[in-house]
Amino acid sequence: MGRREEDGSHDARARVEGPVCVVTDSTACLAPQQLERHGIRMVPLQVVVGGVAKTEGTQVGPGEVAEALRRHVPVSTSRPSPQAFLDVYRSAADDGASHVVSVHLSRSVSGTVDAARLAAKEAPLPVDVVDSRSLGMGLGFAVLAAAEAAAAGSDAKSVVDIAAQRAASSAAFFYVDTLEYLRRGGRVGAASAMVGTALAIKPLLHLSGGVIEPLEKVRTSGRAVARLEDLAVGYAGDADVDMAVHHLDHADRAQALATRLSSRISALRSLVVAEVGAVIGAHVGPGLLAVVVSPLAAAPHA
Repeated sequence: MGRREEDGSHDARARVEGPVCVVTDSTACLAPQQLERHGIRMVPLQVVVGGVAKTEGTQVGPGEVAEALRRHVPVSTSRPSPQAFLDVYRSAADDGASHVVSVHLSRSVSGTVDAARLAAKEAPLPVDVVDSRSLGMGLGFAVLAAAEAAAAGSDAKSVVDIAAQRAASSAAFFYVDTLEYLRRGGRVGAASAMVGTALAIKPLLHLSGGVIEPLEKVRTSGRAVARLEDLAVGYAGDADVDMAVHHLDHADRAQALATRLSSRISALRSLVVAEVGAVIGAHVGPGLLAVVVSPLAAAPHA
């Protein structure tokens, strides 16, 4: 039986009976209770701390990664194996799913999508793999929207479209204390040009086409956080939005930012304050503050 492995394609032979199962990965920043409530299956990435491979979420968390980075312990990450995805796809089939929609972090920052696509070729049911071109709750909100559509009885094509559209309409703005961690992991893209002046500026970045790119240079951390807030408010506009404030080891600062945002955005449906997982934390380093703005409909004019 043919399968869709690229965004937007469709196999008319795919079975439509039975539920659509939504699968994601551990960088979506979804709590175990959310996964269970919405019937979402999750495949974890791996974090290697001091040469020891650990599973994100169960064996290693953001606190351990932040401490390791401060102590200059080598930290790296790796995608799930295709077999890990295949096991989840088989389990979904065994539980009666007729189709899987597998939504993952940007291919530009991880090979997770590639591993999922390899597994999809061997799966016992049709699998659509969606590159969200996002991460954190930019991915998480898209996954939740997909799961809600699947639970409401939408077919696989509709679930794929909803996930892709929700991810594409979302924006993610980042403040980091230093670009060094992103540079080490090769995830900074064109922002690498800023590394030479990283000590003199506080960089603001954003996701553009799934790639982490420089946005602005700000001279102090206070101004950077204020600008981050303004960017989020400007992108949200008057649209109905979900929003997340992410951090690594800066819960108080994240909560303060969330409080200010909630008072400035008129059509805020939900606001989540969540520490990023170990994988994202390994690449951004302690001090991260980020805002994800996810419109419920079409993207606003920023």
